[in-house]
Amino acid sequence: MSDRKTKAFVLRNDLIRRNAVAAIMEAPDNSRVTVGAAQRSLDQNAKLHALLTDLARSPIKWAGKLRTVDEWKMLMVSAHAVATGQGGEVIPGIEGEFVAIRESTASMSVARASSLIEYVLAFCVTNGVTLRETERGGFLLEREAA
Repeated sequence: MSDRKTKAFVLRNDLIRRNAVAAIMEAPDNSRVTVGAAQRSLDQNAKLHALLTDLARSPIKWAGKLRTVDEWKMLMVSAHAVATGQGGEVIPGIEGEFVAIRESTASMSVARASSLIEYVLAFCVTNGVTLRETERGGFLLEREAA
C-alpha cells in the first residue's frame, strides 16, 4: 500500500474484516487506523438540510427574526442536545460575545443524525412548516409508504 493510497472499510462481514486486517498488515509505518461507529450519511445530511431550508423559508421567527438555514441548524442542534440529555453550554467568546458550544453534525453517528432529523421534522410538523424542499428531495416518501 503506497503512502498516497487511502483505504476505508465498512465492517459488514468477516471477509471485509479480513481485508481490513490485511490492509493494516501491509500498511507502512506511521499509517493511521481508525475504527468507530458509522458517521452520518450524505443522504442524512441532504435530508437535514432540506428540512432546515424549509424551516428557513417558513414565516416562523425566532427571537423576533426570520432565521437562515445556518441559524436554524445551530438552534436545532442545540435544542436536540438539550432534549436528548446532552445539555448545552454558552461561554464568553474571544471578543466578549457569547458562543454556544455544540456538537458537530459531521461527526454525528448515523443513529444520532437520525434522532436529530426526527427532532427537526417533529418541530416542523408541530409548527405547520410546509415541507416543499423536503418533499422535492424525496425525503418524505418513506413516511408515506409506512
